Amino acid sequence: MLEGVPVALETEVVAKAQRRRFTAAEKLRVLRQADGCAKPGEVSALLRREGLYSSHLASWRAARQRGELAGLAPRARGPKAKPVDPRDRRLAELERDNRRLQARLERAEGLIEVQKKVSQLLGIPLESDGKA
Repeated sequence: MLEGVPVALETEVVAKAQRRRFTAAEKLRVLRQADGCAKPGEVSALLRREGLYSSHLASWRAARQRGELAGLAPRARGPKAKPVDPRDRRLAELERDNRRLQARLERAEGLIEVQKKVSQLLGIPLESDGKA
């Protein structure tokens, strides 16, 4: 504590200031109040009361003029979710089934080849299915 300075007057300095963020509803509320000001000095009093600068008011008015404040609402961050097409889902399912069936076919053909070799080694004649 400094000599002669009461404790209540000491101020704490924050390590890093936080940027203020205003929602579209807050901006529109302040703009409506500012538009309702008719007497000299009322806009200045509004800005002091809200803790704003005149540049805030100017940029918000320009954004309102461009129509940027009309549809503002909090939105989710990140890439937009793409709607899943049922045909794409069906195609992926068919491709998965095709790979599974191809693997089964390769195993079955391998077993048939082994059976043919075993029958040749043992001298067991196989019935012909018309293919030579």
